[in-house]
Amino acid sequence: MPYVLISTQIRMEVGPTMVGDEHSDQHLMDYLGAIKRNVLGNHFWEYYVNDAPRIVLDKLEKYGYRVVSMTGVGQTLVWCLHKE
Repeated sequence: MPYVLISTQIRMEVGPTMVGDEHSDQHLMDYLGAIKRNVLGNHFWEYYVNDAPRIVLDKLEKYGYRVVSMTGVGQTLVWCLHKE
């Protein structure tokens, strides 16, 4: 999977950071130390880490990913990363 989306809401400095969904690469989720959860009211699963986005971005860079774009949506920040 060459693309990854990560996001955080409200508190960018401390996390948590959402790093994937139920279709994400399991090896990558293990590398990030992600935990799979289903939030009440959502019909999907997501992976998250308690790390701040900066920590996650550093880990993903070491794993070969590069930021393609970043945007803010309301109180949510989203980064798109790609791996060659």
